[in-house]
Amino acid sequence: MYAIVEINGQQFKAEAGKKLFVQHIQGIENGSDVEFDKVLLVDKDGTITVGAPTVEGAKVVAQVVSALVKGDKVLVFHKKRRKGYRKLNGHRQQFTEISIKEIVA
Repeated sequence: MYAIVEINGQQFKAEAGKKLFVQHIQGIENGSDVEFDKVLLVDKDGTITVGAPTVEGAKVVAQVVSALVKGDKVLVFHKKRRKGYRKLNGHRQQFTEISIKEIVA
């Protein structure tokens, strides 16, 4: 059984026991439970239910493993040739690691 769920504007495939890295969620603590009710699609043993826009009564229950995880550093380098212009910026995205406990449909 799996579900397609929208979390912070992004869509993820959620299965029980699977860990996901989602965009940072403000105001949560490690070990707390979180419910996501924007379920777009549910596949229950081959029976697919598609929501319009969401599936009624379906939700995904997850537990927060780590509230703040920093992603890999991404370097952004700008250069204009023959002009002596160079600029280097770095960025590390912040994520929240969650573990899917169950899918209620």
